[in-house]
Amino acid sequence: MGLQCGIVGLPNVGKSTLFNALSNAKAEAANFPFCTIEPNVGVITVPDERLTILERLVTPQKVTPTVIEFVDIAGLVKGASKGEGLGNQFLANIREVDAIVHVVRCFDNDNIVHVAGKIDPVKDKEIIDTELQLRDLDSVEKRIQRVEKVAKSGDALAKREHEVLHKFKTHLEEGKNARALEMEEESRELISELQLLTEKPIIYVANVEEENANSGNDYSAMIQKIAVEEKAQMIVVSASIEAQIAEFDDPEEKEMFLDEYGLKESGLSKLIKSAYTLLDLITYFTAGVQEVRAWTIKNGWKAPAAAGVIHTDFEKGFIKAEVIKLANYQELKTEQACKEAGKLAIEGKEYVVEDGDIMHFRFNV
Repeated sequence: MGLQCGIVGLPNVGKSTLFNALSNAKAEAANFPFCTIEPNVGVITVPDERLTILERLVTPQKVTPTVIEFVDIAGLVKGASKGEGLGNQFLANIREVDAIVHVVRCFDNDNIVHVAGKIDPVKDKEIIDTELQLRDLDSVEKRIQRVEKVAKSGDALAKREHEVLHKFKTHLEEGKNARALEMEEESRELISELQLLTEKPIIYVANVEEENANSGNDYSAMIQKIAVEEKAQMIVVSASIEAQIAEFDDPEEKEMFLDEYGLKESGLSKLIKSAYTLLDLITYFTAGVQEVRAWTIKNGWKAPAAAGVIHTDFEKGFIKAEVIKLANYQELKTEQACKEAGKLAIEGKEYVVEDGDIMHFRFNV
């Protein structure tokens, strides 16, 4: 399954610098607004040490990791919901992503201008929120106008949708994000086609100076407090450090560089882990002499749906799944040894795939 995260934020907060560090796509990073005019898409490999383990055990012809797409979206300014700056284009691009990565400036640097002339991460975050809320409010109000007449005619489904829309309208008018509205999933589904921007799951990225990359600073603490209140994901990174890490090809050199800053992992690794947690994703593997490969699925998916990620025919004609746990594969070294030791399980259509499962599907179409 494809996964796409949109990197957003005010101009000059470090979005493009972070994006360049995360991917091979090179967005122009410049000290002025709107240097990223078209959305830049970078396909980023998801680091997973389990692939390395399987590669050593199986010695395949190739190894294929799973990937995440990060989209660097043009900077937003106050008034974007009414088309100011590149607002209309910015908001349209956000609508297409699975999750939002909101980069917030949490560093002082007189050489990098701030569009508001002052570093205030909370206010910056609120500007983005307000513009997204206003656009969502516009979408909801237009939908209410279309549904209202049908609802008044007595159509039960339209009446229910009308009620749900008004709840979102009131919530948004109070300056709150749609994702914060407590409502049963069935009711949310009634307006899912609107793809409300503030309903998308979000990760806040506090971009700090190099010396604060490990512990954060007073600015990032403000964003952390907000993330806790919103039950959102939040990580601290230094885009400057990430840009330097991206220059290293040798894993050992990268590790030594991280050690110098007291960091256990890169910002990329933290961001990907946060994205998987936020979207409730897991990884399973297929392992053979031709290829060892990672596959991303939703947590809780059953075996046929997981097989369908490889090919729709696998799901349609699903018969069974052969499942080996990674720990058993590591201990016994080969698939055959796992079979002989009774560590290869035969699972049916109701099997719920677990993170790290090594699977082989039997199907008939």
